[in-house]
Amino acid sequence: MLSMSSPDTLQRARVTRRRPVAIVVHAYYDEDARIRRHVEALVAGGRQVDVFALRRPDDSPAGRDGAVTVHRLPVGRHQGASLPVYLGEYAAFAGAAMLALTREHRRRRYAVVHVATIPDFLVFATLPVRMAGIPVILDLHEAMPEFFRSRFPAASGRIPLAMLRLQERMAVGYASAALTVNDALRERLIGIGVPPEKITVTLNTPSLAMFDPAVYAPRAFAEDGVLRLVYAGALTPIYELDVVVRAVRLLADARPDLRAELDVYGRGDSGELLEALVAELGLGDRVRLRGRVPLEAVPAAIAGADIGIAPTRRDQFTDISLSTKVFEYGAMRRPVVASGLPTVERYFPGGEVTVYEPGNPAALADAIAGLADDPAARDLRVAAMAERVHELSWENEAAKYRALVDRLEGTRR
Repeated sequence: MLSMSSPDTLQRARVTRRRPVAIVVHAYYDEDARIRRHVEALVAGGRQVDVFALRRPDDSPAGRDGAVTVHRLPVGRHQGASLPVYLGEYAAFAGAAMLALTREHRRRRYAVVHVATIPDFLVFATLPVRMAGIPVILDLHEAMPEFFRSRFPAASGRIPLAMLRLQERMAVGYASAALTVNDALRERLIGIGVPPEKITVTLNTPSLAMFDPAVYAPRAFAEDGVLRLVYAGALTPIYELDVVVRAVRLLADARPDLRAELDVYGRGDSGELLEALVAELGLGDRVRLRGRVPLEAVPAAIAGADIGIAPTRRDQFTDISLSTKVFEYGAMRRPVVASGLPTVERYFPGGEVTVYEPGNPAALADAIAGLADDPAARDLRVAAMAERVHELSWENEAAKYRALVDRLEGTRR
């Protein structure tokens, strides 16, 4: 007599039949939302996943949760450090990743290895498994030459930038496929000679299962008499939080009838400067630096606010970047104010996002006040944004990623 298998048993059998995938990322796994979404997409497709990531001093070397094993390598992040320290950290992680990945591949026999940048040269940590015929995905989160110029302007001479462009071309040429996060980055890669058919775009958008406003108590706009602004992300020079703080000061001075308060969730090397600015402008009662919260707590932080702020300093690097925060606020049905970057206007051409001139606190203050003063226009923007976010959600993007992995597995030698 045949026995019926439970859904859990069938799922375990399906996972067992498919070869595992390895993901190498120079980040703390629990803090990298994009990599976690990739992992969840693979597990949903019936695969086991091994992640090779950074390790904090109090982290265990390895951990397993169902079909996911995280190998935490003995390298930590030196946030806000000098360029030589960063380069040493990158090199140490690449070496540790090569050793660990090669060792685990002997036992696990990976179908595909996915390497997330930056740095681009981290992809060469896969050399032993690549020589064994295993396909490699190079996931270009950023354009490293532009990132370097933005982050280290004093060191961005002609020779360093030429070397960065060379290693980028070598890394993409070495990989079996390139994955990137928006169409502007795809066009940039094509411009440096990468064949279009080698590039797949999966937008860095949130999962609607996590960013679900129905899970949280509804909040009417400024229902407690306070206009609550929120920022949830890294505290680095790329994100012009100093402009946001100055905009709060301008609102306090010009609009006593509109009490605006700002909650900042995140950490980074701009934290101390931001604290000093808040004290200098006398905004201790209006601006709160909450520190980093787990990714799972971000939706609740947004749900408790009235407007989400996505402030990005404009330069050659950010002109081809698109903040995930814009999507997260929109998914939670909060009006969004963002820097007027080309990518924002490209992906939201219908005015779903309220934009302001980057670097201009007065323009940001006006944008915030305009949303507060016009409920009808605000509601239209929120509804249009929710529709656009659903169209571009990770649930739709994940299928493209799984298809790429499956296709590459079929090319294994």
